[in-house]
Amino acid sequence: MAALTTRRTHAKQVAVCGPTACTRADAANATEVGRLLAAAGATVLCGGGDGVMAAVADGASRAGALVIGVRPDLDRGAACPGLSAVLFTNMGEARNAILVRSADAVIVIGGSWGTLSELALARHRGDIPVVSLGGWQILDAAGEPLRATLTAADPADAVRLAIGTHRR
Repeated sequence: MAALTTRRTHAKQVAVCGPTACTRADAANATEVGRLLAAAGATVLCGGGDGVMAAVADGASRAGALVIGVRPDLDRGAACPGLSAVLFTNMGEARNAILVRSADAVIVIGGSWGTLSELALARHRGDIPVVSLGGWQILDAAGEPLRATLTAADPADAVRLAIGTHRR
């Protein structure tokens, strides 16, 4: 009897974070980031809600990616379309830590207080790329910009920085 051999590959898991109430530009960027992550073979992680989360899920799922939503609640009706699977944590904003700790890279699109929390948690890890596309700029006590994230010029640059060989 021949032995069954399986080959496992580890797709990069990239979390895409952004506000529920986002701009049209942020939604368009998130959709394109999702599409590009799918084309690169990445698994997309997001919060599974509206706004940037729904846009990245749409772009990634339409392009065939595995898309995982990490919800802060138990409300199955609140999960956005385009998710392959959903983790209903019922942990509120504490789910941000789960989302960020599950990722090999984080892309932040736009800004809200929740998004800032995700950026801070990702940056605090220190061992993954944290990419900002139209998001927060962090200043030090003297008002000087901190290099808290890698700044992307556009969706293609964001994906390249997230899944490329660049590391902090």
